Amino acid sequence: MMVVNLRPARPADAPTIAEIYNQGIEDREATLETERRSAEERLRWLTGRDSKHPVIVAEVEGVVTGWGSLNVFNSRPAYDHVADFSVYVGRGYRGKGVGSALLRELLGIAHELGYHKLVLTAFPWNRGGLALYGKFGFRVVGTYREQGRLDGKWVDTILMEKIVDR
Repeated sequence: MMVVNLRPARPADAPTIAEIYNQGIEDREATLETERRSAEERLRWLTGRDSKHPVIVAEVEGVVTGWGSLNVFNSRPAYDHVADFSVYVGRGYRGKGVGSALLRELLGIAHELGYHKLVLTAFPWNRGGLALYGKFGFRVVGTYREQGRLDGKWVDTILMEKIVDR
């Protein structure tokens, strides 16, 4: 059994966070992003976050294998208790419990930070992600039809949510 250790992300993690994120971009499984990210861009992203929007990493035998973050859902004050989140796992570690460990930790952090709800959008073909979110009690609340363009085609995204303060 693989032991997954979780910790807050550090600036030195930026290159690996970028590498894992770029795998997600290339694989067209988890994001509408199409441009690869550099380590420098991810460092600016990481160091520019506030305490309500942390980034964590998962390590297996000292190697960063995935990352997760709580993200601003909407800048309007009425949405201060709602967060979007991200979970990305390196190709060689998908389906091995890393995503579950990250999401479990993000849910705990969200509760501690006083969030009421977490939301996400996912691609209909991302079966691994949808199974992960369902396992943790996220429910489908709708579909954005033709939400973005990937590789010249309109794609839908599925909206999911979970109340975390109960």
